[in-house]
Amino acid sequence: MLDNTQVERLEAEAVNSAKIRQPLYAPRKKIFPKRASGSFRRFKWLVMAITLGIYYLTPWLRWDRGPFAPDQAVLLDVANRRFYLFFIEIWPQEFFYVAGLLVMAGVGLFLITSTVGRAWCGYACPQTVWVDLFLVVERAIEGDRNARMKLDTGPWTARKLVLRVSKHAIWLVIGAATGGAWIFYFADAPTLLGQLWTGSAAPVAYITIAVLTATTYTFGGLMREQVCTYMCPWPRIQAAMLDENSLTVTYNDWRGEPRSRHAKKVLAVGQPAGDCVDCNACVAVCPMGIDIRDGQQLECITCALCIDACDGVMDKLGREHGLIAYATLSDYNANMMLATAGGSSPVNPSLVRTAGGAFSDKVAHFHIRKIFRPRTYVYMGLWSLIGLGLLYSLLTRDRLELNVLHDRNPQFVTLSDGSIRNGYTVKLLNMIPEPRTIVVTIQGLYGADMSVVGEDIPAGRSFAIPVEPDRLKMLKVFVRQPADQIRAPAQTFKFRVEDKASFESNEYTATFNAPEAAR
Repeated sequence: MLDNTQVERLEAEAVNSAKIRQPLYAPRKKIFPKRASGSFRRFKWLVMAITLGIYYLTPWLRWDRGPFAPDQAVLLDVANRRFYLFFIEIWPQEFFYVAGLLVMAGVGLFLITSTVGRAWCGYACPQTVWVDLFLVVERAIEGDRNARMKLDTGPWTARKLVLRVSKHAIWLVIGAATGGAWIFYFADAPTLLGQLWTGSAAPVAYITIAVLTATTYTFGGLMREQVCTYMCPWPRIQAAMLDENSLTVTYNDWRGEPRSRHAKKVLAVGQPAGDCVDCNACVAVCPMGIDIRDGQQLECITCALCIDACDGVMDKLGREHGLIAYATLSDYNANMMLATAGGSSPVNPSLVRTAGGAFSDKVAHFHIRKIFRPRTYVYMGLWSLIGLGLLYSLLTRDRLELNVLHDRNPQFVTLSDGSIRNGYTVKLLNMIPEPRTIVVTIQGLYGADMSVVGEDIPAGRSFAIPVEPDRLKMLKVFVRQPADQIRAPAQTFKFRVEDKASFESNEYTATFNAPEAAR
């Protein structure tokens, strides 16, 4: 006979053994979304067409910047350290514009989420857009939900093999086009396309296409909803952005419960019945494979396809739309209170209908003003402030820059006639795609003149020099001052540069050093 201690030990070993045998990850349950139709589905088609069109076509747009700059409208010229965006040219030292746009994107995402929930995830996220595109291909080849489910569970036949190979081949082509479109943003698109076909493009171009093809194919075709559920951090962050006045896709159970597939029979015997007929149409169209009737869930991307599906069923039953709808938590609670005011819960929706009025007459409704509250005004104000600041800076920025470096060793030289000479490296930056003639002048430092090393320019207080378009020109400049004009061992003066044609100018305050005995 075993004592209690031995029995407990054996039970513990059995439990631990079962835990060891338990798999670490649950296998993926395939989802076969049904084709939906309705206003939200049409809106998603529109967003998909616009976003994909922008992504694939933008590198091929042309923009005339003159003979000294590329004519590609959007070009990230990493080799020459330039970003071109239509009429805007951004230099490396102006990268704060890109940072500002990223900050605006983040604040805009907070604004959208706090008002209309995960609208970004449901409509414009690249993962959502490409999954929609891949599903279009899948449905066109394998059929809609039932046909795909039957094909997936059926045996491997020649037909199934052809369908699967065709589908995956088109997916790979889409992935390759995605990678190809991406690299076209970093070089002249027509030229790079020719190089790709002839095999003369840089190896990094082929590597980038291969990587993006693999990731697009894997994320959009194979992983799909798993990317949103397990890889993306936004579902977890969004909880901090939502409150009781944020719009989310909601199942109004105060109207739908209790569910019944035979509502007329239930009502005939005097039992309450909700508007939900438990048809599972909302589940069938969901690309995440969830049941919105279970309440708010991390997996829900608020694509609203379940609203279209449910409204379609309500049309067939002759009932009002809105069993599943965009709603705020505050409106949902108000509606629930009105629906349960009669006593029993769950409630038959007919109990809150008036004899001569519609159901909607007795229910609290969503008011658009509720989503515009102090929190959203703060987001809108911050977003607008950043945008206006960037716009003002962009419109008033200098396209002619000047930088001066004083020679450190020696700081000054005493010439044979007793005058003192200082050396400077003058950097002239022409930030427009046109050649310019820049006039360089020194202001202050009485009696001084300057000369340019390597240039056939006579000594004087001013000289003109050409600067190539979109180029930095470096000059070695000597500034000389007679000994009798020196007032202090360290005198400040200004280098001034000016483009007479555009009236742009810039200044730099420099220091002229001299020995103590020169005063």
